[in-house]
Amino acid sequence: MTALLSVPAPGSRAHRRVAPGKSAERPERDAAGAAPCFAGAVSRHRRGHGPLVRHARAGGRDVVRRQELLRVRGRRVAWVPPLLLLVAIAVADYHTIGEFRMISWIVLVPGIAAAICGVWGTALFAVLSLVTYVVADSAWPHEDQAGRADFVLVALGGILATLACVIRVRDEHRALHMGDVTDTIRRTVLRPLPPGWGGLDHAGVYLTADTHARVGGDFYDIQPGPHGTRVLVGDVQGKGLGAVEAAAALLGTFREAAYHEADLATVAERLEIRMIRHRGHTVALGRSDGDRFATAVLLACPDDDREAVDVLLFGHEPPLAVGPGGVRTLSAGAGLPLGCRDLAPGPPEIRRWRVAADETLLLVTDGVTEARDGTGVFYPLADEVARAVAEDPGTAEPARLAAFVRDGTLRHGGGHLADDTTVFAVRRRPAHRRPGGEAPEGGRLRS
Repeated sequence: MTALLSVPAPGSRAHRRVAPGKSAERPERDAAGAAPCFAGAVSRHRRGHGPLVRHARAGGRDVVRRQELLRVRGRRVAWVPPLLLLVAIAVADYHTIGEFRMISWIVLVPGIAAAICGVWGTALFAVLSLVTYVVADSAWPHEDQAGRADFVLVALGGILATLACVIRVRDEHRALHMGDVTDTIRRTVLRPLPPGWGGLDHAGVYLTADTHARVGGDFYDIQPGPHGTRVLVGDVQGKGLGAVEAAAALLGTFREAAYHEADLATVAERLEIRMIRHRGHTVALGRSDGDRFATAVLLACPDDDREAVDVLLFGHEPPLAVGPGGVRTLSAGAGLPLGCRDLAPGPPEIRRWRVAADETLLLVTDGVTEARDGTGVFYPLADEVARAVAEDPGTAEPARLAAFVRDGTLRHGGGHLADDTTVFAVRRRPAHRRPGGEAPEGGRLRS
């Protein structure tokens, strides 16, 4: 996987139109493009964009993968298999004698072309197959003629193959377009984070449990401001677009409140109110998901104290401080999830911790903590991280730590995710490194 598993996106990716008769194909992707699923390659921030890990799967990515397989040194070779098949059938038919004729098998050629070539290429092979059939059927003096029935079969097969190719190309075009739409939604909700954003080296992983979705109910962000840098990681209850809507609402409020509000408790209050308002809105619309809530962890890194970190929990797993000295839990009061304030009114507890310069804060969602193996045993996150850091202190670096947790979670669950999974690792940048400068590590990891 990769550092921050939210896929880095350098702005909207332009959608490439598919001209009539052309096979749908995506333009070359940069670091912000889709990455393959469990293969998860670490992609560090480049040109101010962060990496995001994505679960690789169907749809547009399958189209792109198939098109890549049909290229050699950058050149399309989709025409080679049907052409070789056509030649092979013609040669084999020439070397057969008597009533057994292979020339009618040439109907397979446009069928193969329909699966891998464009519309015009398929139509060309349909015509070429028909011409080859006519020539071979009449030119070989030692062969019995196949007759009109096979001629009709080859002609009809070419027509049907061309129509099938039209449908395939149209569906590929639609899949790529929908992929662009979901990528845009993802980048809107989970914005790319520049390297060193807010004075923090950061890396993360984002995997969705839905095999077709690219964004789910997990959310995260870093917001620098005049009152220090604030970090938010959370998980909206449930799945689907409703969870994405709630995550977007909370992130929008966080970005404004974290910048303007000096008191972290006020930021927390704004998030609580936003969740309640969002629930009221969904209820007014008559939707059945008006009882959603969200767990979250809110961090504050004051500018005037580089070793201080304020922690506030909304029913979420507390962050872990990971360093060469080991792993420790930065706990705080067991606050209620966002949207549940009426169950226990009162301000949430904020606890300040001291964090060493070589310690990384690790924040995860329940996709990590609730990952189970085949026997139902939960993933031992703290123990696994502690063991890895003891063997190699460099594992505590944000990018390596996020990748380690990602790989461990997938391995423990046998490659299966029961819930959306986010891993986010942040560490204070050294004082001599300016925020926004190019970081050797950090950003989002690509999947």
